[in-house]
Amino acid sequence: MRADEIRFLFAYDRWATRRVLNALDGLDPAVWARADVVGERGLGSILVHQLGSSQRWRFLFEARATDEGVKAELEPLPTIDELRARWEAEWVAVDAWLQTVTDGFVATVHEGVPVWQLLVHVVNHGTQHRAESAALLTVEGRSPGELDLFDYAEEQADGGS
Repeated sequence: MRADEIRFLFAYDRWATRRVLNALDGLDPAVWARADVVGERGLGSILVHQLGSSQRWRFLFEARATDEGVKAELEPLPTIDELRARWEAEWVAVDAWLQTVTDGFVATVHEGVPVWQLLVHVVNHGTQHRAESAALLTVEGRSPGELDLFDYAEEQADGGS
């Protein structure tokens, strides 16, 4: 796998996550805060976990030791707007980091696992939590629409938005 392919996957991850975040507009705060819907998590905590996990992986790839991603999951549930702002800040940090990603880095191994597989895992993990969130939103009449990688690729081929 090459660095440009990793950047494509992370761009897809952002596109799909934004679709979910956009579907939250006007959501009943009780639905946002509900817990124990999927395992021990509800809609809000699923999306907080997705963000925290993404941050933890980025910190690992940047060789930074921090508990920032874990800490966010232990704090009180943020509002939808606060979570959106945190995602936007994370995407700025991801963009800066992705500029440093090279084919050589992607080809390295971390603790016996090829880094490209870890990077794909980050996107796949986001897919799991977006799917959970999309199902919960759909029940509320707020489907985020298509979230498939193919839909993103097709949109990009048509000029993107």
